Amino acid sequence: MALHQAQAPQEVLRVASMKLAYTIQEAQEATGLGRSTIYLLIGEKKLRTIKVGSRTLIPADSLRGFLASLEMEAA
Repeated sequence: MALHQAQAPQEVLRVASMKLAYTIQEAQEATGLGRSTIYLLIGEKKLRTIKVGSRTLIPADSLRGFLASLEMEAA
């Protein structure tokens, strides 16, 4: 007897796989920016951070907002 599992809608799967925050290294990989540039942007308050123990995380919305501001400047 085969059991059928209900499949989640594609949108739910996409949201579940989206990161809420990035480590410094993940932010580098996601943006192509260097480590020094990421820290410079943090120092200039252009990227927000969250500390969890000794880890520094950059909220995904902060990273997206910064990149969107660059697009606005270029337009």
